[in-house]
Amino acid sequence: MQSQREPFTFRLDRKVYSMSSVARSVQLLGGDACLVDIECHMSAGLPAILVVGMTSKSIDESKERLRAAFSSSGLTFPKKKITINLAPADIQKLGSSFDLAIAVSILLGMGAVQKSKEQDSLYFGELGLDGAVRPVRGIVGRLLFSRKQGYKTVFVPKENYEQALLVPQITVIPVGSLTEIYEHLTEVKLIKSTETLGGIYNKPTESELNDIIDFDEVIGQERAKRALLVAAAGGHNVLFNGPPGMGKSMLAKTLPGILPALTHEEALHITHIHSLGNQDTHKTVHTRPFRSPHHSASDVSIVGGGQNPRPGEITMAHGGVLFLDELPEFRRSSIESLRQPLEDGVITVARAKETATYPAQFMLVATRNPCPCGYFGSSHECTCTAAQIFGYNKKISGPIEDRIDIHVTVDPVDHKDLLKVNTANTSQKLRIIVEQVRKTQSDRYGSSITTNATASSKQIKQKINLTPEAKNLLNTAAQRLDLSPRVYMKTLKIAQTIADLSNNDKVDVEHISEALQYRPIKTLL
Repeated sequence: MQSQREPFTFRLDRKVYSMSSVARSVQLLGGDACLVDIECHMSAGLPAILVVGMTSKSIDESKERLRAAFSSSGLTFPKKKITINLAPADIQKLGSSFDLAIAVSILLGMGAVQKSKEQDSLYFGELGLDGAVRPVRGIVGRLLFSRKQGYKTVFVPKENYEQALLVPQITVIPVGSLTEIYEHLTEVKLIKSTETLGGIYNKPTESELNDIIDFDEVIGQERAKRALLVAAAGGHNVLFNGPPGMGKSMLAKTLPGILPALTHEEALHITHIHSLGNQDTHKTVHTRPFRSPHHSASDVSIVGGGQNPRPGEITMAHGGVLFLDELPEFRRSSIESLRQPLEDGVITVARAKETATYPAQFMLVATRNPCPCGYFGSSHECTCTAAQIFGYNKKISGPIEDRIDIHVTVDPVDHKDLLKVNTANTSQKLRIIVEQVRKTQSDRYGSSITTNATASSKQIKQKINLTPEAKNLLNTAAQRLDLSPRVYMKTLKIAQTIADLSNNDKVDVEHISEALQYRPIKTLL
């Protein structure tokens, strides 16, 4: 009997160390997010760290980064059995943004930091082996979700500081190292915090603006430049047709320079998108995106997705321009993937593990040659067969052509004019005109982000003032040219933009006439 009591007596006499503590962070889930509790439990036993909670390899490797960071920062790492749980445990955790929160939960478990100091805060950051806190991906989205959940104080890496300041109504504390946050939480040396109030947004620098080609660098092409101005003013999509070397690509690259400057709200959301999809996760976007993927790009890189879904080029162009040079050279599947974003302004990426919906409100600017060799219908000799020309143009389907508002054939330029200096229409002058027209549209539709191109059919019917003569012309043209209902409404939207550029409250015959000129040539035959 005595031998049976000994184990029981030994357990009662044994001193067991046990403490549990919690720090919080956020996990991004495609287009959504989830609050994550990082729980730390310490107990007697062989020194070890166990990380649980449906974690990825990058999170599991954090235990090695933690040991090295504590040692490099002069902090004693507890010689205990440490269990780290990332709750809720049934949601996949990805990335290295939880390192700082795990470190804080360990400091709490050690008793080095009082729990009252961290209960209303969230922590984001990756730890380096030297104890430095490195930037993380998607910080803006994490902070927007944190604010929504009622957490107003956030600790972020110093390199994410400028991005964090974009988010209104939070208190941002930039952290450069594990030592800094330890001294802050123990009140040895407080880190200066910043209340963002309405959000802090810095204007683009001169070097960022100088990267955009100025509109006055384009010589000739008056019809194409007029079409580009109409497109910028109303947010319309454009397709330039013509032989190589006529300036189609150059025209497209001038478009960002005449678009309105980013608002604070636009910069906030575009920065978040680029933080998710770019390698430069800590940079703030100050100018409108101009994305120009090569025609050999894969469908996933264009659309987005992957094993762990990320935005593609379609989403990275949100708020700016998606430039597809030589559109027929892209994969047919990539071209057809433009249908949903061109129509709805979003793209839904469905994968086996996860479905994500990303914003995709962009202006499409595409170019194409008349044939594979590029010289059909020009002064140069075309070497393509009729079958090759037919197959080349067939790559762009009718539904895609319907969704492109403005079709323009670029004109040849006289060689004697190429060295002329043109200062009549600079990007700065045209941007002022575009901003005024956009202001007219926002007043008309009651929304700062709604343009003539994105207005719904209901809004068009209610807001557009069409004269009887213009209506008769449009109906006659639609019948003779066999315009689809979609093209009919797009033609009316373009005509409204042309009227706005003329400071005309009514859409008249001349506005409809010009809008009809922007349809494909084969439609007008």
